[in-house]
Amino acid sequence: MKLFFYKKGLIFMTTRKIKKLTTGQRTIDGAGVHLVRVLGHDTVMDYDPFLMLDSFDSHNPTDYIKGFPIHPHRGIETISYLVQGEMTHQDSLGNKGTIRSGESQWMTAGSGIMHQEMPQASKHMLGVQLWLNLPQKEKMTDPTYFDITGNMIGSKKTDNAIIHVLAGEYDSIKGVEPPHIKATIYDVELQAGKSITLPTKTEDNVFIFLIEGNAIIDGTNIPEKTAVLFSEGDEISVSAESDKQLRFMLCSAKPLKEPVSWGGPIVMNTREELNEAFKELDKGTTYSELAEKMGVSRTTLFRFMKTMY
Repeated sequence: MKLFFYKKGLIFMTTRKIKKLTTGQRTIDGAGVHLVRVLGHDTVMDYDPFLMLDSFDSHNPTDYIKGFPIHPHRGIETISYLVQGEMTHQDSLGNKGTIRSGESQWMTAGSGIMHQEMPQASKHMLGVQLWLNLPQKEKMTDPTYFDITGNMIGSKKTDNAIIHVLAGEYDSIKGVEPPHIKATIYDVELQAGKSITLPTKTEDNVFIFLIEGNAIIDGTNIPEKTAVLFSEGDEISVSAESDKQLRFMLCSAKPLKEPVSWGGPIVMNTREELNEAFKELDKGTTYSELAEKMGVSRTTLFRFMKTMY
């Protein structure tokens, strides 16, 4: 516990401790993308409101080039962030976008959207995709999409680190303001052998994901590709090993504490809502029109859609 004195009196700052470590598992998703799935069905309650986290790290384009062809989402937001690489997005609203190294895509699925994300061949594909749950009262909000380009990501350089602010704020440096859950998301580059202390909102659920390099937290050495969930407190403290830079993502948001019913690409609050969503998808999707809009064959679209649920 740290003690600070301000004009209004003493303020006690509590450093968060390690609550849980989650190690990713290698898997294949989409049309054949090799990735590490770190958060998923088994971690929903602990990491609330963050549902899923996939990590991409490959120097071989055949690991990811087939991408994630057209598929539906409802009830969530997806955030894709590339440290290195390139990825294109296209959706049923007519949005198209390309992000490159140091950029992000933020999609609110809301009441329902069809989209595809296609990684492009790069020397190094390194990044993550997060799924952020939507509150029950906002599950059926209008779907939206926007790119977070480099000029929209604020950066703060200190003696030990560079903090890239994708969403929220750090030391008066701002990123984008999330449209629904007011999440804070940083990409932190920490020099070898150095430490950093980052303030957090007391009411938030906070975790970091080690993108590259091992971390030392509270005397514990933690390997890369691990998610570190913290206990309650006002700040976190992270150190890099003496011989290697550490790069990690900080994710923080107030937990929803709502029931979760999750089926494939759709996340609702009850089984009845989930079943209804799939009924609407089957009944309401005109495959020929959607295939034409997305620039793929009807057969390809239909075959892939049926593998999703």
